[in-house]
Amino acid sequence: MNKELIIRSSSEAVDFALLKDGKLIELHKEEEKSNFQVGDIFIAKIRKPVAGLNAAFVNVGFEKDAFLHYHDLGPNLASQLKFIKLVSAGKLKDFSLKTFQFEKEIDKDGIITDILSANQSVLVQVVKEPISTKGPRISAELSLAGRFIVLVPFSDRVSISQKIEDKKEKDRLKKLVLSIKPKGFGVIVRTVAEGKNVAELEKDLQNLLGRWTAMCKKLPTAHHPSKVLGELNRASSILRDVFNDTFSGIQIDDEELYHQTKEYLQEIAPSKQSIVKFYQSNDTPIFEKYNIERQIKTSFGRTVSMSKGAYLIIEHTEALHVIDVNSGNRSNKATNQEDTAMEVNMIAAAEIARQLRLRDMGGIIVVDFIDMSNPENRKVLFDFLREEMSDDKAKHKILPPSKFGLVQITRQRVRPEVNIKTREEDPNNENGEIEAPILIIDRIKSDLDRLLKTHKNVVLNVHPFVAAYLSQGFPSLRSKWFFEHKKWVKIIPRDAYTYLEYHFYDKKGNVISE
Repeated sequence: MNKELIIRSSSEAVDFALLKDGKLIELHKEEEKSNFQVGDIFIAKIRKPVAGLNAAFVNVGFEKDAFLHYHDLGPNLASQLKFIKLVSAGKLKDFSLKTFQFEKEIDKDGIITDILSANQSVLVQVVKEPISTKGPRISAELSLAGRFIVLVPFSDRVSISQKIEDKKEKDRLKKLVLSIKPKGFGVIVRTVAEGKNVAELEKDLQNLLGRWTAMCKKLPTAHHPSKVLGELNRASSILRDVFNDTFSGIQIDDEELYHQTKEYLQEIAPSKQSIVKFYQSNDTPIFEKYNIERQIKTSFGRTVSMSKGAYLIIEHTEALHVIDVNSGNRSNKATNQEDTAMEVNMIAAAEIARQLRLRDMGGIIVVDFIDMSNPENRKVLFDFLREEMSDDKAKHKILPPSKFGLVQITRQRVRPEVNIKTREEDPNNENGEIEAPILIIDRIKSDLDRLLKTHKNVVLNVHPFVAAYLSQGFPSLRSKWFFEHKKWVKIIPRDAYTYLEYHFYDKKGNVISE
């Protein structure tokens, strides 16, 4: 398994495409004007605590107030408020918390109006970016994420990632962290710390303490509200969270970003620094070169094609997302219905896991798999879906398939869903829209793969533009079909057809069902 990160920069935004064995699995966009990223820390003002919601609306400088629930205050909020007051007034110069006297923890079942009041200043961290009409979701329990550890100010707790299963390794890491952990800070050990030595953890810890100190130095002069600690740029944060030894390449078309990324990789994995390449080409844009534009066009529509003619229908509603699995034009004889359903469902499970990450779909997702009567098959499908989603960094929960073949998934979303327009202006109709032409090319190919198994001669009738696209160039798409199937497909341009209309005929002129 090879992973590649392809980074495209423009004047308005930076796009990040994560590929796994050449297939697009994650797509991120960082807009230049974006001021509210997950992980950013703000010195903010309480606008209004609301006892009925047990939450407060907080002014963080966004057009909509951020939402801070009581359960997101953290047990040591009183200590944090005292710290802010002393630092902002210039009465506390030591930011290490070694000599800082902690206040009593707040009641976990308390009421927010007893703790916070209007116009009070508080340090908060963005945990969910502004989505739709809602402001950011924030927490007063701060954390600074590093490569191997997460530093938690105003805490003494040490915890180890649950994904590290080896008990001996957990105990080893806990002892190491306890030996280097500064007073007043808690530490969460990340999964990638498995097998790392004390020097690597210590370096990460010191880097995070340096960021904490730099943030605290801003507080005495900071405007309330304002950002006092920004998350790493998106390239570095993606590398910090997902980078491992399976990465084989990082391609970047912006020189400044290339140097920043190379420097960051020098810090976290010096041996892999050579995989960062600066992409220079006047002829082919970077996303075209790595086939990403095509994958975007074919992956974000309402209909998603899969192998062997199967496809997904993805519907979005206000309350939830619904995904319908369809077998397409496949054999449905009674003797192999269960096998067909199983095969299509397994293909769909892998694609659904990819689609959830790719679109960053959140909330409740209901998947209507093809019905299977064998309980063993349902269990195999459930286990396979869980395995496919194990790489997903977003918190999620999957319920086993019901007797109707429905699988319910909840998935946490912290950023706006990736929603890309895949329909284009219809050249045959001024006000109409059509699917992106590349989708029709893929559909023709899928239909041909099926038809050429049972028909010796196939004649394809298409619009002249599409006919030219299929038959011209070297090697043309038609030539590739010939090498693959050892059968020649005759293509006839039809002026009367709409732009994306096509039909198959046999050599006698009879219509072949598509």
